[in-house]
Amino acid sequence: MALALAPRRTVLADFVPGALVRDLTLVVGGAAVTGLAAQVALPVPGSPVPLTGQTFAALLVGAALGWQRGATSMLLYLIAGVAGVPWFQGGSSGVPVSLGYVVGFVFAGALVGALAGRGGDRTPLRVVGTMVLGNLAIYAVGVPWLMAMTGMSLSKAVAVGVVPFLLGDALKIALAAGVLPGAWALVRRR
Repeated sequence: MALALAPRRTVLADFVPGALVRDLTLVVGGAAVTGLAAQVALPVPGSPVPLTGQTFAALLVGAALGWQRGATSMLLYLIAGVAGVPWFQGGSSGVPVSLGYVVGFVFAGALVGALAGRGGDRTPLRVVGTMVLGNLAIYAVGVPWLMAMTGMSLSKAVAVGVVPFLLGDALKIALAAGVLPGAWALVRRR
């Protein structure tokens, strides 16, 4: 007698019924949510990089969709924005000085999604670790890109492209540490 096992659900998106159409919808939706969050943009004095909601959205998309859909969603966001869709910060598109951070979203979406698939989004402490690593992935690409585009030294790029954002990152991580385990608690009640 064979036992019928329910499919293993490793990320929140796996609870949405469907297959290919679901995945396509989630990928496009994740890119669109990130584009909407990018419209919340505040200039940072002395920095060519604004404070936006897109980092928070990119990390949540990665966690909710898993590594493949999360990375694909961020790749769609990147390619469409470079191609002219005005959904980068403040309705911009093309190749802004801050594009390296958007390229970092692709890697962060994959990393955060992979960690979420292994339970990195289930408890507040795990979420903090997952989101810190996701932010580091974004900075690992964004800072060298900023240096290349502006001719800044590493110390200057860190001073204008990382340091002003650390408090905001901490707040976003704290919010994610409440949202993601809360979402899992709701899913478990079903």
